[in-house]
Amino acid sequence: MTENIDRFGRRITYLRVSVTDRCNFRCIYCMPASGVRSCPHAEVLRYEEIIRVVRAAATLGIRKVRLTGGEPLVREGIVDLVAAISDISGIDEVTLTTNGSLLPRYAEQLARAGLSRVNISLDSLRPDRFRQITRLGSLDDTLSGIAAAQEAGLVPIKLNAVVMRGINDDEVADLASMARDGFQVRFIEWMPIGSSSEDFSSRYVSGDEVRARIEEALGPLQSLREEGPARVYRLSGTSAGAGQIGFISTFSSPFCATCNRIRLTADGKIRPCLLSPIEIDVKEPLRAGATDDEIRDLLIEGIDRKPLGHGLASDAPRDRQMSQIGG
Repeated sequence: MTENIDRFGRRITYLRVSVTDRCNFRCIYCMPASGVRSCPHAEVLRYEEIIRVVRAAATLGIRKVRLTGGEPLVREGIVDLVAAISDISGIDEVTLTTNGSLLPRYAEQLARAGLSRVNISLDSLRPDRFRQITRLGSLDDTLSGIAAAQEAGLVPIKLNAVVMRGINDDEVADLASMARDGFQVRFIEWMPIGSSSEDFSSRYVSGDEVRARIEEALGPLQSLREEGPARVYRLSGTSAGAGQIGFISTFSSPFCATCNRIRLTADGKIRPCLLSPIEIDVKEPLRAGATDDEIRDLLIEGIDRKPLGHGLASDAPRDRQMSQIGG
């Protein structure tokens, strides 16, 4: 076995790096209205520390890095981090997940720095509802961010929508229709991370139900492929390169058997699985003078401890909010 293959034969090639737990939105599926206590700046990994971890990960076969938060664009110097990671030997792709509101300021700089593309959260096309879901966000700001990403060439853009019953489930066909304009629209099942089971049970909508609603409104979907956690389809009447819709059904149809990722939290924990509380501290060893080989060993430990499955159906994680892990 090579060092990036876990106990269950999965090859780990993808590292998600949370650069901050702070966000300029307060999305209802991500954090409470009051927000969460932010990690003190001194406890957040410095960029040079993140770069050391990514460099070590690249020697283990990590080829893709996604920057997340919180909202990664609220952290000063993010463009420089993208440039530094893009220059690491072995890293083939650097991407970023964002709410899009700050992309008009940063999209062109990010593209020049080596960012390949972006995933942008878009849970509603109605301004009042968008505000309800995000609590602080503006639909116009996010739409402007989408346009800026297109202009900068950060494509194909994936638009992520978390579907919640009684909140935005009546918009799934409208959101899916955006795939006709070249976007990859992905519908994500709400995950009960840090949320009460009562809220989850009343708001949860399965991926199969979302798909059925879309097909009822827009016609049959043609299955294309599995792409990471997403089952990808194409809208009727669209060409092979357009009209793509994905379903990420973490709760109803787990993809654990093919999961190829590990995570690095903003406060310096290697987290082998989003939905498991297993964490390996890398920050303290880094600040105590750990060698590159010792950092590699911690990453190998993280890969080795990656669980076979998340067990979400029976035991939703309560150790952190989504924004504190890096979704």
